[in-house]
Amino acid sequence: MSFERELILFLLILINSIWCINTEASGPPGGPDSCFCQLNGEIDDCLCAVESVDQLNNLKVYPRLSSLIKKNYFRYFKVNLKRKCPFWADDSQCALKDCSVATCPKDKLPDGIRNDSPSSPSSASSSNHEKSKYSTNSRKNDDTEEKEQTCDEDLDQLNSLISEESRQAFEDWRQHDDASDSFCDSFDDQSADAEYVDLLLNPERYTGYKGESPHRIWNSIYNENCFRVTDDRIMYDNYAAQNREMCLEKRVFYRLISGLHTSINVHLSTHYLQPSDSVFSPSTWGPNFEEFLRRFGPHTTNGEGPRRLKNLYFAYLLVIRAITKAAPYFEAEEFYSGSSSDDKDVKNAVDDLLAIVRTFPNHFDERVMFRGDEKQAQQLKIEFRDKFRNITRIMDCVGCNKCRLWGKLQTQGVGTALKILFSGKQIGPESTVNADEKHKFQLTRSEIVSLWNVFARFSSSIKELETFRRHLG
Repeated sequence: MSFERELILFLLILINSIWCINTEASGPPGGPDSCFCQLNGEIDDCLCAVESVDQLNNLKVYPRLSSLIKKNYFRYFKVNLKRKCPFWADDSQCALKDCSVATCPKDKLPDGIRNDSPSSPSSASSSNHEKSKYSTNSRKNDDTEEKEQTCDEDLDQLNSLISEESRQAFEDWRQHDDASDSFCDSFDDQSADAEYVDLLLNPERYTGYKGESPHRIWNSIYNENCFRVTDDRIMYDNYAAQNREMCLEKRVFYRLISGLHTSINVHLSTHYLQPSDSVFSPSTWGPNFEEFLRRFGPHTTNGEGPRRLKNLYFAYLLVIRAITKAAPYFEAEEFYSGSSSDDKDVKNAVDDLLAIVRTFPNHFDERVMFRGDEKQAQQLKIEFRDKFRNITRIMDCVGCNKCRLWGKLQTQGVGTALKILFSGKQIGPESTVNADEKHKFQLTRSEIVSLWNVFARFSSSIKELETFRRHLG
């Protein structure tokens, strides 16, 4: 690091530390942590402390999860990066090479992934794979199975006779039914332009995409899709003060979006393009402490930076609660990729992680939400769902393809967590997702991949905070 950059970094740390000394009442007074002066104690709207999450994640979850998502089942994600922005003219495409995404040719995919049908439940991920254990277990006898097969054959014959218009109508009806509990703009992976991407070859990091385009994305998310106390438009940097005046459900929505935004910014600050010393040496990626302070320092964020970091922990707890609630579903899932040894490793690793998160006593508690008057609570739940679904559509307006990839994956992952927590009428820890009743609740492979990857993103963000706390302290 050059002398000039060291001097700038020193001044930023000094200014933020002075800000903490003068204004912070709840954090360690006079501590040099600056960005971390509030990152301790109880997490808002959760009965859990930051320190407990750090211990769970950094010592138990992160080492296992970071290894798990490198497996074939989780590393390949099908996504449509060619969809047009539905809200404004898409005139800000990033031309930088680091904004591009390398898609994966179909013949290079593992067998089980290549033959996956996104419209069917994840357990039936290959046409050559054995029939779903879930549907098999739900059958009463072999006669029932034979009748179902006969019906399927009759439907196939009928399907060959109906018009294309009628077939599209049936598909629209099916999508409407499937989307009723979805928090995402569904069926993106079924479009003709959808392609597989190897996430390991397209990591989330700073690409140089900046300026008016990303600011418009986040302002649209906070101003037009988050709940607000007033109708006045405000910059998203100043949104948190309004949030504290809202009801629980609206606060949860904001904290979840803020936590996702924080995780993205932590990764961009961690994997930042470091200029090479000469045209002959390759560029490298590493932590940028100045960038981290700019995004999270109290002085540079009007005091909101430390609260944003805490919202990351809130989002982590919400996702980990969803995974725990869906544990019976995941325990029955086969995670089929076509390699028996790899699939067995994934199955064992998932079971190991589920056992760990189940022992953690202080998850997010969804039972406290959408209570009171049943009609009003249901209306608020629908509004909550529709607002988040709209955010998933905004991801098609991101001008950087790599940022769009990770934005679409992570919003779908969070949307899948919300689907698990709030689908149906029954809410609460006793309302577990039953793997033997997939006709009532289903997750596609795309939803499973996005959920576990966003869990990994939140997990690695919390782990990476150790580096910034150590260096800036």
